[in-house]
Amino acid sequence: MASETRLAFSHPSERAIATAGDEPRDRISLRDHIVEVEIGAFQAERGTQQRVRFNVVVEVVPFKGPIDDDVDRILSYDRVTEAIAHELEAERLNLLETLAERIAERILLEPQAMRTFVRIEKMDRGPGELGVEIVRSKRDFGEHLEVLADEVAQEQPRPRLVYLSNDAIAHPELSTWIDELAARKAPLILCVGLPDLERPKTQHKMTQRRIDLLAIEQNGWCLAARDLRCKVVATRTELDWAMKNEQICVWAPSKIVLDAVQGPAVAPKDSVALSAWFAEELDACELVVIGEALPETGATPKRGLALGQALF
Repeated sequence: MASETRLAFSHPSERAIATAGDEPRDRISLRDHIVEVEIGAFQAERGTQQRVRFNVVVEVVPFKGPIDDDVDRILSYDRVTEAIAHELEAERLNLLETLAERIAERILLEPQAMRTFVRIEKMDRGPGELGVEIVRSKRDFGEHLEVLADEVAQEQPRPRLVYLSNDAIAHPELSTWIDELAARKAPLILCVGLPDLERPKTQHKMTQRRIDLLAIEQNGWCLAARDLRCKVVATRTELDWAMKNEQICVWAPSKIVLDAVQGPAVAPKDSVALSAWFAEELDACELVVIGEALPETGATPKRGLALGQALF
């Protein structure tokens, strides 16, 4: 009994270990994540913020094969904090139990997630800390997870991709254009092409492809140097985070292009068409091309603008 009592009040990670069974599982955890929020069924809790602490453990499918220090191959911790933030922002709730259930359900949408422990505690309601803890697995939600997955897919931000020619990157109005684009609702992702510099020529298709992709990334860093709000992003995980947090991105294409199951049919030197492929991958709301001709392919809505032409 003493052991069971100790386990009841220990961190969810200890409960996860104690109830794991024979099947090996990896775990990620979030400890002592504190948010101020309005929640509670009592009248005294309405119209006031109180501190709420979250401790979450997610059991994930053990990764087979090399991780290669690649953030896109694992379940990011950001997915856990995003699940909490989403449910807190969705509506005001009376019960911690409801909040815990919804957070667990959203976490279990992740393909790697098998089971999750969610503990939530109110820190300001009395001399002690009041809380709940739940344990949920995918099978607890059944087909409802499929319904929620469709809803989450519809919630995904649809970015605006803007391709900038080299003349546009060097243009004195660059920061003004970025101001106008950033003021729009859609997340902003900037794309560039090859720089106006000599690069190695190998006469070998695959090696030349990598050289050209890296040259595009170098040009992206040149763009980022022109306006420090622009952050060069190479992974899908970081890109998803950036879109949800209103960060202006410059796409570094190597990783996403080379990792794609069905990669682009165009060569990197056709960088406008490459951007059109990426726009379709992201279900972008629009592709704006400044200073270059529009690509002939791609179903994403497109606009071509000459240098100096009004954006909107």
